[in-house]
Amino acid sequence: MYDSNIMRAPGSHASSIHSYGLFGEASQLPDVLHCETIAARSVLHSWELASHRHSRLHQLLLLREGSGKAWLESDSMALGRHTLVNVPVGDVHAFSFSPGTQGWVLSLPDELVAQQLAHEPMLRQSLARAVAIPVKAVVASQLISLFTLLWKTYGDDGASGRSLLLTGLGTAVLALAGKALVEASSRDSDLGGSRVLRRFEALLERQFASAWRVSDYAQALGVTPAHLSRVARGATGLPVSRLVDARRMREARRQLAYTTASVAAVGELLGYEDPAHFSKVFSRTCGCSPRAFRASVTQLAGRSSQRSGSGEAT
Repeated sequence: MYDSNIMRAPGSHASSIHSYGLFGEASQLPDVLHCETIAARSVLHSWELASHRHSRLHQLLLLREGSGKAWLESDSMALGRHTLVNVPVGDVHAFSFSPGTQGWVLSLPDELVAQQLAHEPMLRQSLARAVAIPVKAVVASQLISLFTLLWKTYGDDGASGRSLLLTGLGTAVLALAGKALVEASSRDSDLGGSRVLRRFEALLERQFASAWRVSDYAQALGVTPAHLSRVARGATGLPVSRLVDARRMREARRQLAYTTASVAAVGELLGYEDPAHFSKVFSRTCGCSPRAFRASVTQLAGRSSQRSGSGEAT
């Protein structure tokens, strides 16, 4: 049975994000795994699947032909021919496909994924990130062959060795997808990742006092927000938003320590229209409120002045 209430347009707002076993199904996966075509469910809902998550399923999608768009957590990604989509357990996702899009969706129980990746740390790490990537022709051909056989085997109920075949084929798809994601991540870092990071750092120095969002930085650099995020996380372990906040807060500390501008004025100088939001970001980044920071600096300066006046050695 399907719950048609979750199939809203991806751009629409829902009161909450639903968690399901398999797309609109309330129950958990009843089989070893699940494999179906992208069209099987998408065509029933105008080729759109609204924001939802799966609490115990890891999903892999492969577009053989067609196009669309994926919303993975906070990132939106274009989908095209030979695009591989990885959706880890619990990640919020939504899709909009062009009519007639061909491909497959593989849903794997989290227990199976954990078991098969127990001794593959690199694959496990690469598959823990929601992402959509175009794959090379040779990899696409391999995946298409595996998905085709997997889909046919899945539909062959009661066949001898079916469960064993499904597990083996599902594991093969998982391994090949993980390998492609590892190579893509390495390629991003090696081929231009450091160059993008250097350009971002230079741009940040010029724009940190503005109210630019991550998408603004990405657009100015000529890359997607998702790519900029991958590069930043790979080099620093932090998302772009935190790097921007850190640079703005460094300037905020300087302004609070060496000028008499009010807290609100300092926040406005750095692009924060709401003083409360500025204080919240400052507290989260620096560990105390702007007023407390200024008070501590003033107190420290007073002690230093007293020691200097009394002739104490420093």
